[in-house]
Amino acid sequence: MNKPEKIWLSSPHMGGSETTYVQEAFNLNWIAPTGPQLAKFEENLSTYANNQSVAALSSGTAGIHLGLKLLGVQADDYVICQSFTFSASANPIRYEGAIPVFVDSEDKTWNMCPVLLEEAIERCLSGEFLTGDGKRWTGPKKLPKAIIPVHLYGMPAQMEAIQKIANNYGIPIVEDAAEALGSTIAGQCCGSFGEIGVFSFNGNKIITTSGGGALTSKNPSMVDEAKFLATQARENTPHYEHKVIGYNYRLSNVSAAIGIGQLEVLPQRIEKRRANFEFYKEAFAGLEIQFLDEPMGYFSNRWLTTVLFDDAPQPLNTAVRLALDAHAIESRPLWKPMHLQPVFQSFPYVGNSFSEKLFKQGLCLPSGSNLTLDQLDRVASLVCSVCK
Repeated sequence: MNKPEKIWLSSPHMGGSETTYVQEAFNLNWIAPTGPQLAKFEENLSTYANNQSVAALSSGTAGIHLGLKLLGVQADDYVICQSFTFSASANPIRYEGAIPVFVDSEDKTWNMCPVLLEEAIERCLSGEFLTGDGKRWTGPKKLPKAIIPVHLYGMPAQMEAIQKIANNYGIPIVEDAAEALGSTIAGQCCGSFGEIGVFSFNGNKIITTSGGGALTSKNPSMVDEAKFLATQARENTPHYEHKVIGYNYRLSNVSAAIGIGQLEVLPQRIEKRRANFEFYKEAFAGLEIQFLDEPMGYFSNRWLTTVLFDDAPQPLNTAVRLALDAHAIESRPLWKPMHLQPVFQSFPYVGNSFSEKLFKQGLCLPSGSNLTLDQLDRVASLVCSVCK
């Protein structure tokens, strides 16, 4: 008996012209972390960042790390971070020896709750917290150095409210738009609201450079400094001289060539992923399955279609995931919140446990922009068979 064809959650695929741009890089012998393709990719990417300056990097994680460096984050500083996210949003905080303060989500976007954000800032000023594992935590009494909201699964966070709070306290924002390339609020691109924006081009993202990321900013000098730090902070001297610690974070010219081709088909990728979302929503009509709808004025790239299953008497997300897996279909639980992660649970947490509900009841369904109608039908039929 033949095994069924594997259906992936979000697999990389080519748009058609990537090989042409890669071959150009090879023909010119630009195979280093600099070159014309890298410059063109940064220029083209700026279109999806409200024409901000762009530094193409080796990963989105590198972008967050450099963003924190540029904002002067040091050991024992507070950095507020969304709890419901992937660990790459939070890991760079610890690279600098800073203290992550995890903030829970609200139910309209599943992203950082503005009310809890303000509470977290006030708790930083008092130095009194509870940790993710429920213990008392006492630390320095001071303002956070940065806030890291995340546009999870492509859904924009409540940036107007978050920005207003950040501005009131004078705290800069490092905007994690790793999953939200092409998402907008009232026409403004995600990744362009904060002092610094970050994108990811990992293999599972809506476009890929075979691993990569970018840092964006309205401030060109900040982006120039990011590029300097990302190339080992080498001074402009005939010999190798370094006055500060640098990093090997620049994207290669060859990878950027892939990115040029991928960006050309981004509008079609977004259209297809949004169509996947609508397909699932129609297929599951009448079932006890919840979808995350867009608030007024919000536009999500629908990187992944995420659903919540009714919690009584037992959420069906695990049963659905195992049934899909048995038929060679990949799905994933929603992110386990950072305040529940063993590595972070001893750090401050300000929450309402909403992200715990999402983790307990949620599932990411196959959402690739290369999925066929037959593949979508396979997924939907199996989900329906478990839920009915």
